[in-house]
Amino acid sequence: MKSWISVLLPTDEYKEKRMVYFFAEGGVLLLLMLFLLMISSIFFTISVGVALFTSIAVFLLYVVGRYILSGMEFTEVATETSYKKEVKNTLKKTSGFVLIFAVFYLLLGDVPSNRIEWIESVGLMVSVGIAWFLLNYISLKRSYNKNKELI
Repeated sequence: MKSWISVLLPTDEYKEKRMVYFFAEGGVLLLLMLFLLMISSIFFTISVGVALFTSIAVFLLYVVGRYILSGMEFTEVATETSYKKEVKNTLKKTSGFVLIFAVFYLLLGDVPSNRIEWIESVGLMVSVGIAWFLLNYISLKRSYNKNKELI
């Protein structure tokens, strides 16, 4: 069955089915979060922006977290040599991402004018790079362990 959501789903049938489950679980969590925020707004003053941001963050973090921890991203990594090759590839991709992020950050944002701003900008880029690499590495490690068990 085709739907507009098919654009967001992988073409692999197994991955597609799992992603639909992740989106559905995230949707239920989003519903619960909104209900909780609605009830807590009776007792506390909560701005609309904070409520919306919190709800969206919970949904996105849940879906991305489930996908990363599912171990289904790297289906072809089952041997130690392919694992090491993919770790190097992930490091290259992360470096490229950080470089592109840095260029766009400097082009579209304010160019740092003093030392403190440069340190903050470099710190942001390094933090983004570390987070990006860790997310990919965790997904790779989980996939490798899962694929190794299947063999």
